Amino acid sequence: MKVKKMTSDLKGKSVLVTGANRGIGKAILEEAIQRGATKVYAAVRDVESAKPLVSEHGNKVVPVHLDLDDPASIVAAADTASDVDIVINNAGVMRTASAVSDDAIEALQFELNANVFGLLRVAKAFAPVLKANGGGTLAQLNSVASLTTFPEFATYCASKAASYSITQALRESLRDQGTHIVSVHPGPIQTDMGASAGFGDAAASPTLVAESVFDAIDQKQFFAWPDPMAEQVGAAYQSFAENVIESGMQESLG
Repeated sequence: MKVKKMTSDLKGKSVLVTGANRGIGKAILEEAIQRGATKVYAAVRDVESAKPLVSEHGNKVVPVHLDLDDPASIVAAADTASDVDIVINNAGVMRTASAVSDDAIEALQFELNANVFGLLRVAKAFAPVLKANGGGTLAQLNSVASLTTFPEFATYCASKAASYSITQALRESLRDQGTHIVSVHPGPIQTDMGASAGFGDAAASPTLVAESVFDAIDQKQFFAWPDPMAEQVGAAYQSFAENVIESGMQESLG
């Protein structure tokens, strides 16, 4: 189910990436510039952290304050990035907590606030902007963990399952305004989060995720399966995805 890689043309396009200062977000920002984006908003909690990106890429990078925990900052970012064509909600959090950990409820509340409520806040703030600019694209970084549970990361998996559910709903809710939705499902990736989770050598490059996001946008695909583990999960999930998620059967299952 992996989208065939191709070179997209983002000339004249403005892109916003949450969590753009490191890891997957930084790779997505760099890929957008490589593919010709005129402007990339680096939406980060601390705008100072985006200064190295400005030093490297010049005025193509515009730092903007955005904190998924702070609804007002998201609304303000949408006002600033009023010309945006593509919004990529990459930022997220993870705690290592099993379903029976002493801090399981606290961990889940923390993860839900950023990974699910944050997505809802971003979608609510940016949907009108995308509509005004012709529809555009909203891409959400979900995970293979949204489809299956890893016991030691149970609360994180639950939060990503919820964000994937919201992503599916956004696909239907924003269809009429012409907004394309992409659900990105990476496996273990070489990031600070991945290192803290102990993924080690099994983790794939963030570049694979960045390429997959824009390839999915080009191909008008809903799913993006960036790395080897993701491809395996996507292949196993393909029948359900095609016959239920992508066919709109969820309406008839009511």
